[in-house]
Amino acid sequence: MVSGFSRLSVCISFSLTPFSAGFLTTQISLAGNSTPPSMGRDFRINVNHHSAPSSPTATTHRPATPTDLSSPFSEIGGVNRDELREAAYEVFFTACRSSPGFGGRSALTYYNSSSVDTADPYGACPGSPGKHNGVGMAVTSRVKRSLGLKMMKKTPSSRRTNSCGAVPMPTSPNSMAPGPSSPRFGFTAPNTSRSWRPLTSAEIMRQQMKVTEQSDNRLRKTLMRTLVGQMGRRAETIILPLELLRHLKPSEFSDAVEYHMWQQRQLKILEAGLVLHPSIPLDKMDAFAIKFKEILDSSDHKAIDTGKNSATMRALCNCVVSLAWRSPDGGSTDVCHWADGYPLNVHIYTALLASIFDSKEETMVLDQVDELLELMKKTWSTLGINRSFHNLCFTWVLFEQFVETGQVEPDLLAASFAMLTEVASDAKKSDRDPYYLKMLARGLKSMKNWTEARLLDYHRNFNRETVGLMENMLHLLFSVTKILEEDVPAYVASSQEKGENDDESSGNRVDYYIRLSLKNAFDKVVEDKDASGLIRDGEVQEASELLMKIARKTEKLAIKEKDIFSPLLKRWHPIAAGVAAVTLHNCYGGLLKQFLGGKSPMLNEIAIVLQRAGKLEKSLVQLVVEDSVECEDGGKAIVREMVPYEVETIMHKQLKQWSEDRLSKGKEQILRAKQTETWNPRSKHEPHAYSAVEVISFAKEAIENFFDIPIPITETSFHYLIDGVQNIFREYIAFVASCGTKQNYMPTLPPLTRCSRDSKFVKLWKRAACSVGVEDLNQILSGGGGGGGGNHLRPTTSRGTQRLYIRLNTLYYLVAQLRTLDKSVSMSPKVLPNKSLSSKKKSPSHFQTTLSTLQLACRHVSEVAAYRLIFLDSNSVLYGSLYIGGVGNTRISPALRVLKQNLTLLCAIVTERAQPMALKEVMKACFESFLMVLLAGRNNRMFCRLDHPAIEEDFDLLKSLFCTIGEGMIVEDIVERESEVVQGVVALMGHPTEQLVEDFNSVATETCGLGGMGQKIPMPPTTGKWNRSDPNTILRVLCARKDRAATHFLKKTFHLAKRGTGIRII
Repeated sequence: MVSGFSRLSVCISFSLTPFSAGFLTTQISLAGNSTPPSMGRDFRINVNHHSAPSSPTATTHRPATPTDLSSPFSEIGGVNRDELREAAYEVFFTACRSSPGFGGRSALTYYNSSSVDTADPYGACPGSPGKHNGVGMAVTSRVKRSLGLKMMKKTPSSRRTNSCGAVPMPTSPNSMAPGPSSPRFGFTAPNTSRSWRPLTSAEIMRQQMKVTEQSDNRLRKTLMRTLVGQMGRRAETIILPLELLRHLKPSEFSDAVEYHMWQQRQLKILEAGLVLHPSIPLDKMDAFAIKFKEILDSSDHKAIDTGKNSATMRALCNCVVSLAWRSPDGGSTDVCHWADGYPLNVHIYTALLASIFDSKEETMVLDQVDELLELMKKTWSTLGINRSFHNLCFTWVLFEQFVETGQVEPDLLAASFAMLTEVASDAKKSDRDPYYLKMLARGLKSMKNWTEARLLDYHRNFNRETVGLMENMLHLLFSVTKILEEDVPAYVASSQEKGENDDESSGNRVDYYIRLSLKNAFDKVVEDKDASGLIRDGEVQEASELLMKIARKTEKLAIKEKDIFSPLLKRWHPIAAGVAAVTLHNCYGGLLKQFLGGKSPMLNEIAIVLQRAGKLEKSLVQLVVEDSVECEDGGKAIVREMVPYEVETIMHKQLKQWSEDRLSKGKEQILRAKQTETWNPRSKHEPHAYSAVEVISFAKEAIENFFDIPIPITETSFHYLIDGVQNIFREYIAFVASCGTKQNYMPTLPPLTRCSRDSKFVKLWKRAACSVGVEDLNQILSGGGGGGGGNHLRPTTSRGTQRLYIRLNTLYYLVAQLRTLDKSVSMSPKVLPNKSLSSKKKSPSHFQTTLSTLQLACRHVSEVAAYRLIFLDSNSVLYGSLYIGGVGNTRISPALRVLKQNLTLLCAIVTERAQPMALKEVMKACFESFLMVLLAGRNNRMFCRLDHPAIEEDFDLLKSLFCTIGEGMIVEDIVERESEVVQGVVALMGHPTEQLVEDFNSVATETCGLGGMGQKIPMPPTTGKWNRSDPNTILRVLCARKDRAATHFLKKTFHLAKRGTGIRII
């Protein structure tokens, strides 16, 4: 596994590109190789030291680490980092034991740059001419120059020597505090007059690895005892922990506890190297491994006896030697394997590499790094490390130090990036070790994951001052990704299985970073404002104010992205700012959708939020357009990703939803009115139903609130509300008018019969009835009898009829209120004309349909009330008694007096506006009743031609009543027009029977279409539309005519039956 060490030659070139001045182009190649590395490209790294301080103690912006950097190397159970560091020093010291300062004959000294061999980047090796057989401590470092690292600003540390020439060492880590004359390494003694000399590499390493003087002395003693007579023994043949256990006794430690802890450390190192992580696979049932485990378990409670005569120690030595001197094929070997198994060897080696960083200024690499790395090379044979492992470990250590020191030193990131050139070259070799591939994949993936974690939230991790550091991370990330994709087997397939992005190209990854970082930044704004819960469960007003603030924050995020990050990201993504704008647009759109899709908010707040959202959308779209000018498609693809807020559409939907909410409340009022309305007047001065007041109040409030919405209102939205209000009105009007029809009160038409001639007995009986019963009948009809006579008549209007009057008043109240509301709506400037409706013929009134419906309802209720009043309430004085027993005995005067009282009550209840229609309908009902008396008076009414003058006079009195009632509310022309039918029928009453028969035959023949004489005339149908030209009307006059000719005609033509006695006893 160990390969020869080829010295690292460095070729450095600086170039300022047109894109980024101050970038360091670094290329590192192996010595003796004239071709560029296999990575095949130059890397650009921003080493502008103004972007970050060189020391963690400096005052600067120190970004927060988004996630801990995970170690790519497997953990070693039971061995902590300090124990690995001490073991690393012991391995290092043992490997360098023959070098000056580690027990060699010549001390290590410093030399200036002119004395350094320019062909050797790590300085001269032992035995080089002019170097006093020591490793030269160069003033300038070729490694640091090749990696872009700054030299330390202060002079190299020196140590004073005591009178005997020895160097005083601190006795514990706590004694290693720096003195005033050595601000860097922290190991100078107090200022005295004694002589000063440079520190040796051994002293530097002991101080850097925090090894106490006692531990160092014990290590030196052990090596001295171990190598007695074996000075040429190779380091890789020494099982160092076993030798330490054999040669060091408890008396050489301060107390038993310290010795026990030290002994356990050595045993755990042996366990890790021989049993847990051996370089040669070990059978789990190996007897030596089992015995070793038993010894290790026994040392948990107390230290084992390591004396020469100890059986435990002999067993331990036997197990360790047997396990360490194994070979893959079971044969003999000249190298023991106790520390070369993965990952123990890597942990020990990275602990060594970590010592190159100054113990005080942790971001700085020691100027002696060349010599220290040269010495560390001596451990390769013991640890099973080769150049590829070294390059990868060194890259990782530089990157890990950059992370652990707070990412304040960009030089460390640049150095790790420069080392990636060597890693890329090593990764393409055909003879790669399986453990190397495993470590390569884990190490680079850990670097990639940590760097991506920062870039996925670069708005939080970087600012205007540290954007250069972000650029360096992008370069590093893409280099790491390229190595993983090209040189790590199955990396791409593994990434796809885990659901990672299939396309790892730079542009697409930057697109992913932009989207996720902007989303994280937006989510942070939302979390700071606690917006999600408030928008979902909070008050509408608070939520709307919060959305306004978030919109302003979103605009600031877009500006920050455009000014700071987009110029950098545009190198990999042509429309970086456009992608950011689209992301912010969609993020705010999701929040807006959540706000609009929650509980029904107040429309005013929605309008304000939507107006602000529209402004934000315009600014983001403008940003996309400006950033997409140079795109081939003009930015159409990225614009398509923006889901439009559709402010106008949403506003229309919200207006519609708001209208529906209001209209649903109106419908609830209608339902409540149907359940509770009793049709009692609200008050004396407001003789209408209270439910009508509620309906009108609802309509006014809904329309006023609609106009109060602070946005322009389209005619479409307006008409949607108006139509809904009209529907509610129509439903309420239908409820008010649901009082039946006039047919409910009309009497049933009796069958047609003919009058008969009376016998002598009947004539005598009628004459007696006329002298006695009829007088009593007239007295009853006139309201006389029982005291008071006819001067105290009371109206016969029932409570049901009075409730119909309240319904009529309610309808007329709605008419008046709707006209007032219509006028106020027409004068409102809020309604904007809709072009699609401008060509249509517009109604002069917004409530024209409802007003038309109201007119029909008013006429219907007036008609029903009138027919109820005449045919039900006044039936006893009109249809029920008029002309019964003869015209001369029951004239209309008593009925007119009762009727006048009922009309007076009507005018007292019905509002003035409703009276004309109500009185007109009563008049029509009276005329209908008079016709029914004449044409459908049943068996107890018979007329002769001589009754015509009296009947005509009675009808004139009836007409006169309506002409004079209510101070001329019904003009005489209307009375005459409505009475034409009745007058025509009354005129027929005065015609001779022969003329009536002739007129009937003529009209009936013409109506039926009979052409010849002698054809039988059919019975004319009853239409209910009485008219002097109607055959059925003429026939009914004949049926009521009491004479021989009429009776004979009816019997001969239609075989009509005779009537009864024609008298009703009262």
